[in-house]
Amino acid sequence: MLLAIDSGNTNIVFAVFAEDGTVKGEWRSATNAERTADEYGVWLGELLRMEGIDRAGVNEAIIASVVPATVFNLKTLCRKYFGCDPLIVGAPGVDLGIKVLAEQVGADRLVNTVAAGERYGGPLIVVDFGTATTFDIVDGDGNYLGGVIAPGINLSLEALHMAAAQLPRVAIGRPEQVIGRDTVSAMQSGTFWGYVAMIDGLVARITAEFGGKMAVIATGGLAPLFVGVTDSIGVVDRDLTLRGLLSIHRRNRKR
Repeated sequence: MLLAIDSGNTNIVFAVFAEDGTVKGEWRSATNAERTADEYGVWLGELLRMEGIDRAGVNEAIIASVVPATVFNLKTLCRKYFGCDPLIVGAPGVDLGIKVLAEQVGADRLVNTVAAGERYGGPLIVVDFGTATTFDIVDGDGNYLGGVIAPGINLSLEALHMAAAQLPRVAIGRPEQVIGRDTVSAMQSGTFWGYVAMIDGLVARITAEFGGKMAVIATGGLAPLFVGVTDSIGVVDRDLTLRGLLSIHRRNRKR
């Protein structure tokens, strides 16, 4: 079985895939660069046991990380507790099966590109609602063309709270009305409906610049929040990154 690890700025997602691609288990941990391989090992070992997954059956691993400080301990986890050297997305020699026509692209965005191109075909835009909200452009051949990076929704709310003395810390919501009747509802409205306008506006500009119709695939934990309120998003695929990791591992295992 394959252990796939997606190390993001906020959370690290661990998933175990069976040989046929079935997800046997999926878990999240807060990203913490100081967490040791042994801590990961004990935590993940107990979760595997609770799901009835034999740790000895997990003998392959792949890691995509946008937090370099986490990679050493995650690699040590794979070697010490699962007896395998993990494949690292972005390392020399790792074949993604696509051309990357931009520089300094995060591993998660490349993994999303691979999965989206294979599952939906191009051209398309992948909108990932994470710590940052990213728009990644995939051409008709599945190649990565470039993208847009904007502050994430929760990051924007936190910035309002931190920078303005009288604005409280609030959770993201989906208000029915645009006009807020108090501070909290006004903050939620500005953030939520502001992001809806940003999504539709950026998709329109990207599509015009690209010069043709493009599908829009949304992923990330907050993606379902925008279903039905934006004209742009066609599909929500919360497992896109994990499926990309599985695909990249299979491609490189066959080599």
